[in-house]
Amino acid sequence: MIIHKKESRREIKRHILKLLEQGSLDEIYHFFENNPEHLVLNALFGALCNPVETIRWNSIRGFGLVVPPLAKINIENARVVMRRFLWSLNDESGGIGWGAPESLAEIMCHCGQLRHEYLHILISYMCRDGEEIFQDGNYLELPMLQRGLIWGVGRLAQYHREEMVEQNSVEKVVCYLSSSDMNVAGLAIWTLGLLNAQSTLGKIEAFVGRNDLVLIYRDNFLHEVEIGRLAEEALRSMSAADLS
Repeated sequence: MIIHKKESRREIKRHILKLLEQGSLDEIYHFFENNPEHLVLNALFGALCNPVETIRWNSIRGFGLVVPPLAKINIENARVVMRRFLWSLNDESGGIGWGAPESLAEIMCHCGQLRHEYLHILISYMCRDGEEIFQDGNYLELPMLQRGLIWGVGRLAQYHREEMVEQNSVEKVVCYLSSSDMNVAGLAIWTLGLLNAQSTLGKIEAFVGRNDLVLIYRDNFLHEVEIGRLAEEALRSMSAADLS
């Protein structure tokens, strides 16, 4: 479907929201190919704040579909998208950055060049500033943003585990096991399992049997899972990897 200029932004936004609600991501990609890229991207950015979780998560996946091909055609335009996400996480932006860590990660899962350029920045959001000469951390204080950040690290671990291990992700993620936000702790457990973090077995075992509920988006659906079950899954995953 090609939307001509007269239908403009409103029509594009309405159509993309409908596709996001239906989960028609392939159609979003084709729509992106045949319509002005900035209007499609702006619609996806707007959908990140949608209260309907299906729309929000499909917009995150949508970025992972449309930005990597854009990077092959015009890398600078793709960098503009990445910088827009980074700016939204900057205190000076006046925004909050909903969906930014997740979208950055989803894009980097499918684009090696953008991963090479921006992965260290995503990792820095788990780092506090050290001594003056080591002040390179951009630690995210808000638990809601931490959830997205840890999910993003886990998502990248699904595609590029060795690379994430080389980035010292394990030692950074393990700190979130002590979070008072059970969603953050649960996502950390899930991510450590994907990273095959054998050194964290004892810490993860401490969560077995706990029934706190955690929301986690995986296998293209948002699930509510007991944190004890996530711990069991992570331990099984590490055990299987150790035997292989």
